[in-house]
Amino acid sequence: MIEVKDLTFSYGKDKQALHGLNFNVEDGEIFGFLGPNGSGKSTTQKILTGILKGHGGKVSLFGQDISAVHTQEFFQKIGVLFEFPYLYANLSVIDNLKYFSSFYPKGQLRNIEEVLDELEFKHDFLKKPVSSYSKGMRQRASMARALISNPGLLFLDEPTSGLDPSGAVLFRKIIEAERKKGTTVFLTTHNMLDADLLCDRVAFISNGTIMALDTPKNLKEQNSDHRVVINYMYQGKREEKTIEAPELEAGIPFVHDRIISIHSQEPTLEDMFIKYTGRGLS
Repeated sequence: MIEVKDLTFSYGKDKQALHGLNFNVEDGEIFGFLGPNGSGKSTTQKILTGILKGHGGKVSLFGQDISAVHTQEFFQKIGVLFEFPYLYANLSVIDNLKYFSSFYPKGQLRNIEEVLDELEFKHDFLKKPVSSYSKGMRQRASMARALISNPGLLFLDEPTSGLDPSGAVLFRKIIEAERKKGTTVFLTTHNMLDADLLCDRVAFISNGTIMALDTPKNLKEQNSDHRVVINYMYQGKREEKTIEAPELEAGIPFVHDRIISIHSQEPTLEDMFIKYTGRGLS
């Protein structure tokens, strides 16, 4: 779906932002592209979506070189959710979606009301101007705009930003549903929970270079110290022991009355990011 070879980009002399990126995104994959501010993450996304021109190397979407494709039909297959919503504030969500729908073939479009219902958009605000919406409602409207054209490739930039926990869970379910339909998702986010739960693979980028690329599970397991913490009761007292995971193969290796919990000590995805880049995500 996406093929990137030796991608470079410079904003001017001595301002090279990307240093030869190489990665592929498979059809139907949710691919996380993670990095701190100024890492080259947004530059890469702008190149992939056709916003930023003048890159070096090769970028192909749908098997076509993006530098040589300028047709409306090509970009109609792409849906984008920007971090900062691109909506007309004086129009309602309904009118916004009707306007943006006019750029796509009718046979490609989804039903506006059905999309908004899927996003649990409040009916009382359907005809009110976007300027009256909360940040979470604007995010729902922006996601509706990205989904309305039924894209084969979906770029999502901080999709759960501004949402409460229930809204974030809803968005993750919707993104999973898109993947099950065969949609390919390119996800950029600072939210490590989103990346861990959703992504088939993640790439860590820092200073214009990809520092690591693998599944979240592999990244954590490869850097685990393979220890577990066991909380248990013994003679009326709560105790805790840390042991090597292989010790569990023969059963609990100490006297106890009742096991309360067992937790692995594998690192988090954010721990892995810091390990590979030496920087936090913000």
